[in-house]
Amino acid sequence: MSSVIATTAIRGRFLDIQNTVAQARDIHDQVRYVEDGLLIIKNGKIQWFGSWQEGQHQLAAGLTVTHYPEQLIIPGMIDTHIHFPQTEMVGAYGEQLLEWLNTYTFPTEIQFQDSSYSEKIAEFFVQELLKNGTTTALVFCTVHPESVDALFNAATTRNMRLIAGKVLMDRHAPDALMDTADRAYSESKALIEKWHGKGRNLYAITPRFAPTSTPEQLQKAGQLKSEYPDVYVHTHLSENKNEIAWVKELFPEHEGYLDVYHHYGLTGSKSVFAHCVHLEEGEWDCMQQTDSAIAFCPTSNLFLGSGLFPLKKAWSKGVKVGLGTDIGAGTSFNQLQTLNEAYKVQQLQGEKLSAFESLYHATLGGARALSLDDRLGNFNIGKEADFVVLDLNATALQTLRQSKARNIEDTFFALTMLGDDRNIAATYVAGQAVYVKAQ
Repeated sequence: MSSVIATTAIRGRFLDIQNTVAQARDIHDQVRYVEDGLLIIKNGKIQWFGSWQEGQHQLAAGLTVTHYPEQLIIPGMIDTHIHFPQTEMVGAYGEQLLEWLNTYTFPTEIQFQDSSYSEKIAEFFVQELLKNGTTTALVFCTVHPESVDALFNAATTRNMRLIAGKVLMDRHAPDALMDTADRAYSESKALIEKWHGKGRNLYAITPRFAPTSTPEQLQKAGQLKSEYPDVYVHTHLSENKNEIAWVKELFPEHEGYLDVYHHYGLTGSKSVFAHCVHLEEGEWDCMQQTDSAIAFCPTSNLFLGSGLFPLKKAWSKGVKVGLGTDIGAGTSFNQLQTLNEAYKVQQLQGEKLSAFESLYHATLGGARALSLDDRLGNFNIGKEADFVVLDLNATALQTLRQSKARNIEDTFFALTMLGDDRNIAATYVAGQAVYVKAQ
């Protein structure tokens, strides 16, 4: 693990959301924009934040201040659903969910039984996250424990906060990708003991989705959750209508898709369900009552033709929502591009996604979805100092558009429509620069 510099100071323009909110309309009241601000970091955490005028007197004599006068600094972006083994198969042509898994995903994931291969892709994956301004992610590995070790090792060398887990899958998949109920339990237990809470690593019990786990395996997953209540649960839910129909065939004794997970004790405040495009009314209520969270994955939902996520419904039901890229059905690691697609998904439903709501979902709202908003998501004192420096003028078109921006809200909205990895000037993890764009 890289050592932490005792004290760091950053000066520039800062934008964040101060507190979590219950409704989208309340976000505007929590926006904090500091035109000339100062962030002081000690041992990886925020020691002081405010205006430069007030803060410069807080600086120790001789401390170097890194100044970003033209850029915009926001909290590190949070990806609440992504598959690291699918990095190399982004943009696989022509299928919807179930056919896509069989045609592309499963053959790709078989390679991760090789630890050296897992290590190579894990290094690429983590660097790609940081290059895109993502400092925390909830990640699917494969069924192989080697894939989990590789990913956590790559994150640990950068002192990066990741949540990840071994996939559980004991039916409806190639033999080389299946475990058993007992092996899923024992391997997951060993990985939890090895990685959960070590440094900034956190573990997630990870059934791929209900159809690829027998009731016996789901029962074992629930047993793990009861034995380790502090770990996460990460899986898929109601992404595709054919998938939902399949679940109802496989589990006819249950009321619906979510009830399968709920029955086995897999809902809760640290349970994150990717997609949730087609939830039924009772499932929305169960999500809210159990404090479970949704990962909204617009680029993936559009690429696979799964449907349009009803974000307004999530707000009205009081269900936590984070933003997910869902690589590799998703088509970009970049959360700015993901927000671009999220905006269009809402437009197609006659709804608007404001610039500040977008910022919320990519930062503090994502932290709340992961039950990490006490540690991440804004510049409040005491939080972990993960943040991104954004170049607002990475292209000629962006420079022209930003010259016409009316205010910071318009500035950030234009960035979400036109931005990509070229806009990431630097990414900081625990107060240290772990990615700096080449000049």
